Amino acid sequence: MRSTGIVRKLDELGRITLPVEIRRNFDIKEKDALEIFVDQERIVLKKYQPADIFSGEMEDLIDYYGKKVSKKSIREMAKLADLNISE
Repeated sequence: MRSTGIVRKLDELGRITLPVEIRRNFDIKEKDALEIFVDQERIVLKKYQPADIFSGEMEDLIDYYGKKVSKKSIREMAKLADLNISE
């Protein structure tokens, strides 16, 4: 991990502002979602990318009751249920 040399203080609500240079480098726009990870003593932010709730795949996603499911997972579940589906 490399240091940017940028230091920010938390405000009274625990918020920080990401510098514009970092937002540009990672293509983070206003209202984009960020995932928060904890790795021992580190806090890691990652731009959120929706993924299939079953397989983790990120392609051909369908929104089903607020959850993301890939078409591949749907096909596999249909086979398990002995359903014939056509594309």
